[in-house]
This record gives sequence, C-alpha cells and structure tokens, in this order.
Amino acid sequence: MTKSKILVVDDELVVCKSVQRILLPEGFEVESALSGQEALEKLSQESFDMVITDLKMPGMDGMELLAKIREKDPEMIVIIITGYSTVQTAVQAMKMGALDYIPKPFTPEELIVVVEKALDKKKLIFENIYLRKELEAKYSFDNIVGNSPKMQEVFKFIRKVAPTDSTVLIYGESGTGKELVARAVHFNSLRKNKPFFPVDCSVLSQDLLESELFGHVKGSFTGAFVTKPGIFEVANGGSVFLDEIGDINAIIQGKLLRVIQEQEFLPVGGVQPKKVDLRFIVATNKNLESLVKEKRFREDLYYRLNVVSVTVPPLKERKDDIPILAYHFLKKFTKEMDKDIKSISVEAMNKLISYGWPGNVRQLENIIERAVVMAESQSIVSEYLPASIIGKGAEIDTQTPKSSEELKKLKKYLRESAVENIEKMFVLESLNRNDWNVTRSAKEVGMQRTNFQALMRKYNISIKENNE
Repeated sequence: MTKSKILVVDDELVVCKSVQRILLPEGFEVESALSGQEALEKLSQESFDMVITDLKMPGMDGMELLAKIREKDPEMIVIIITGYSTVQTAVQAMKMGALDYIPKPFTPEELIVVVEKALDKKKLIFENIYLRKELEAKYSFDNIVGNSPKMQEVFKFIRKVAPTDSTVLIYGESGTGKELVARAVHFNSLRKNKPFFPVDCSVLSQDLLESELFGHVKGSFTGAFVTKPGIFEVANGGSVFLDEIGDINAIIQGKLLRVIQEQEFLPVGGVQPKKVDLRFIVATNKNLESLVKEKRFREDLYYRLNVVSVTVPPLKERKDDIPILAYHFLKKFTKEMDKDIKSISVEAMNKLISYGWPGNVRQLENIIERAVVMAESQSIVSEYLPASIIGKGAEIDTQTPKSSEELKKLKKYLRESAVENIEKMFVLESLNRNDWNVTRSAKEVGMQRTNFQALMRKYNISIKENNE
C-alpha cells in the first residue's frame, strides 16, 4: 500500500521534527519546510497528499500559503496548526479551504486522529467524484446505442430538453429503455450533481406509493412509528423519474399535480407544506390521452406532464440497430465474464434480426448474456440462442410470388438482403476485433480506409457505437 506523503510547514524546526516523530511510526512519509515560500517550492517539485501548516509564520503566513495552495491544487488537503486558536480563526481557515485545524500544544493521539480523518475524507470525496463521473459516462446520451433514424430523433430530443427544467413525458413499450433516456436527460442537465430518483409506480400499492413519494408523519397511519421523509423531499434539487405514470390513482394524481404546479407537497398526515425544487420525468407504456377520455387520468395533470414528449421506438421498428446492440452487449458480457468471444455468426445474427422482440432491448440483452454464458467457442452461433428465436429466425416476411416478374423481384430482393447482412456483419466484426479503430480495421481486412468508411456510412455505423 502506498504511503501518504505529508508536508509539514512551520518556522520552528522543533515543531516539524515533533510532527515527523509522531507520524513516521504510523506509516506516513513526512517532509518539512521552514517557510511558506519553501513549501510552495517543494509542492511544485514533488507530489504530496497533505499539507500541515502553522498559521502564524514570518513572511508568508498560513492563510496566504493556504490561498496559494488552493489556487494551484484545489484538491490538496490542508490542516492548520496554531497556538493562536480562536473560533474566528478556525472558521476563516475552513472558509478558505482548510479541511481541519488543530491547536498547539497537541498530543500525538490528537494529531494522528485529525490526519487520518482528513485522509479518509479525501478518499471519500475522490470516490464520490469517480462514481459521479462513472454515472455521467454510463448515462450519457451517447451511451444509448443505435443509429437508426428513429433513435437519432431520440438523441436529438435529449440534447434539446436536457439543459432545460421542462417536465418530460416518455412513451414506449416495456424494455425499450425509457429509464435510460430519463437518466440521460438528468445526467446531461444542470441538475446532474443532484439526486436522481426512479420510481416504478406499477409495483407498489397505491397507499405505499403515496407514503414513499410524499413521506409521512409519525402516527399518520397504523405502523407509522416514526416520521419518514418521502422521495420528493430527499430528491430536492434533483430529478424524479416516475415510470408507468398511467398506473397511479386519482388521489395521487391530484397531489402530484400540486407538486408540479406549486413545487410544494404535504406529507401523509402532515399539516405543514414542504417546498421543493424538482424536475419531473415520467414514462408510460399506455396512451394517456385515451385514459383522459376514459376519465381514468386527470386532464389537467396530463397537460402538465405533456410539456415535451418523446417515443422510444420498439426494437422491431429499429432492426438496423440489432447487430450494433448485439455486439454492444457481447462486449459488455464478455468483459464481465472474462470470456474470449469475438463474434456472432451470420446465421445467428440473421435469426436475431428476424425475431419479433416482444421484450425489446431488455430481452435482447438477456439473450446475449445467456449466449455468452452458454458459449464454448469464440463465436456466438445459433445453438447458443433460445429455441423460440431459433424457430422463428428463418421466417421471411414475404408472400409467394404469383408471376415470373414477382419471382424475379423477390429473388433480387433476397440476394441483396443476404449481401447486405453479410456486409454489415463484415464491418461490425472487423471493428469489434480492432477495438473500433477504423484505420486498423480497414488494414486488417485489406481495404482502403475510405472504402471501409463508405461501408460504415452505408449501414449507419459510427464510432459512437463503441460506448462501453
């Protein structure tokens, strides 16, 4: 394990030596500087995890040193040690960016506790930054796979609405990726550093859903032994994604309308409204306009939700995206399972393309995961696919020709379709083998880069597809 490196800054050598004697046995690497200027020189030449500096020093004092460190390295941990400790001094140092302070004289135990606490806090901050970046990368709209015209419209929609605070309504069948679109909207908005709370309105009883959303006060119903904040309160400043919004009852519809209109709500059993700042993103696989006509959904709520809307197309309407999605999931699961599977056979891919996909993208993801588990070779072949897909894979949506002219046209169509499937697989597999580097892919297959790119354009294949 790498030792944490600490720079101690104090104009009294005895203090520097004292800190070294305390921290060295604890596994820290400790260097010292006798002035602020010397400290800055060392910081410019070496890498440190923490600076512990005296507050009162001749020339450049601890406050000035703190300010200069913050300018050059805002993430550096700085702890102030001083014999002139007052509440005002501590507050000022903390406001300027010091993580903590310790008054002189201090015991070895006091110093060790402060140092270890500060390093733990820095580790937590960095972990949160890393996780936030991972989330932003995962839910970037560029990570929603697809090049079909309908998916391009979805990307265009996300780019337009994400920076706003408008309520978003997402239509789509189950498994099409409505939540992924919702997350992309949030993580590309100004609220991306605030909470994102997804709620599936179809899986909770309506009483429980009401309590989960609005919270409740102690004693408001049987079993309410403590006051519990709801999702609206916890998500304040961020976004709430309500999936299957068409399933909520009339009572919750009325309460939700008030939250959207007034940005305030009343907890279950409460008498004091709570103010919030929330963006609402909702989704449904039902036709809300029809529900309004049937008096099963409030008209005023519908118009509040339907500010901007988008429909995520079912997979059967974007079959050109199936090879791209299949390879995307193949790469994901081979990495997770540490398996060396490089391709999907033409026959297996044709069966995937021909299948109807009632479960949409989620079903395709599950099928590819299953195939990776079952595979014993470097290629996914038909035998690794479920019987339901193998059985339907050979079906061709054509009618028997009734004339020689129709026969000729059908034969031409089938020849062209077969060639197109093989060409597309040829390009995708080459890119997949070469980590989506176009130059290497073209060289490997013996084509000019421009000709290879022409094939990519023909089948709407772009490097954006490699969005792992």
